[in-house]
Amino acid sequence: MSAAMTTWRRSIVAASSTRCSRTRTFHMRVAALQMNSGTQPGPNLDQFERLATEAAAEGATYLLSPEVSVVFAENRDGLKAVAGPWDDNPAIARVGGIARRLGVSLHLGSLAVALPDGRFANRSVLFRPDGSIAATYDKIHLFDATLPGLRNYRESETYAGGDSAVVTDAPGFRLGMSICYDVRFPALHRALAEAGAAVISVPAAFTVPTGEAHWEILLRARAIETGAWVIAAAQAGTHENGRSTWGHSMIIDPWGRIVAQLGGDGPGIAIAEIELSAVEDARARVPALANARRFSLTVDASGPTVSAREDVSA
Repeated sequence: MSAAMTTWRRSIVAASSTRCSRTRTFHMRVAALQMNSGTQPGPNLDQFERLATEAAAEGATYLLSPEVSVVFAENRDGLKAVAGPWDDNPAIARVGGIARRLGVSLHLGSLAVALPDGRFANRSVLFRPDGSIAATYDKIHLFDATLPGLRNYRESETYAGGDSAVVTDAPGFRLGMSICYDVRFPALHRALAEAGAAVISVPAAFTVPTGEAHWEILLRARAIETGAWVIAAAQAGTHENGRSTWGHSMIIDPWGRIVAQLGGDGPGIAIAEIELSAVEDARARVPALANARRFSLTVDASGPTVSAREDVSA
């Protein structure tokens, strides 16, 4: 192991949960790769490969990296200089090769993909163990916000938002895909769970102020609401572009318990052994998905009126 690798933080936990007798217990080891990405693809992909190799050596078979793993640019011009289109993308080719070499499901949290209109898609890519692409997801919700005393964030000036949610088959489980700011929108994650997702991926690059205040709460809430495992891989530390990110990558069980977590000071690996029986167990104990009722909301001069409907199949 290289000297650089020995300095990375690691969190490896076997997650315990109440087993549900109706489902065959299925164990697998998953990993959240925490990165400190810079402005150039080459060094970032080197860092990605080192972390993935170490996680695979620890027995992880599904590995998730953060948002903007390949390039964390300073601005739109910096992104244009290094981010290419989807076809013949060298970063995609390299990550596919890493997945094939390691024989794991390798989930590139996101990379910027150049679009014809001059903007970019913030695209998450899941690779099969043979290196082929299983699914892609373009971030739906774009972070346009002003943080008091800090910079303005206008993702919509650089990125085009996606319009399709994605649930796909990862080896061993059904995976619902989201990216960073998406975590603030519960309806998306509920839709993923209703479509069969047992695990939800949240690659991210949270700012320090929002991360300190909201990151853990949001992730645990999404796990509790959906009764799904949540795997969150984050950017961490001070970056080459001058930004600082919160880190604290974590893995959360369907009951909302954190079973593996890192700090916020740089690259590392959070690993947990998960049981898919915990999903059915959590959803049986608190059947929020099954108990949901559709309702209508009417607003008139006298104020809002809410009524529920028995029909939940719509």
